[in-house]
Amino acid sequence: MGKERGKVNPERVRQRFSREFKLEAVRLLEQGGKPATQLALELGVARNRLYKWQKELGAKGEVAFRGSGRRPASQQSEIERLKAELKKVTEERDILKKAAAYFAKELG
Repeated sequence: MGKERGKVNPERVRQRFSREFKLEAVRLLEQGGKPATQLALELGVARNRLYKWQKELGAKGEVAFRGSGRRPASQQSEIERLKAELKKVTEERDILKKAAAYFAKELG
């Protein structure tokens, strides 16, 4: 049913907030000096986003709000090593499956 999907509102630009901004917003929220609604209006963010940041900071601690950049080289090389190992093990498994099928056919 050929309904094309595009952006609902192409003029809208996605807001991005720095790690420092998020940490400060959560600190202000937890201070309790102002209601969350008022704080959200002053900061220019949605109130539920403040709570979302608070929850993320509580769950992840120091690694919260890392951003979407590239991983450090040590993590990247570990990922590449694990992918290569997975490929090797998958190939070995496929060979063993074929061998098991061959010998089952010979015996049966």
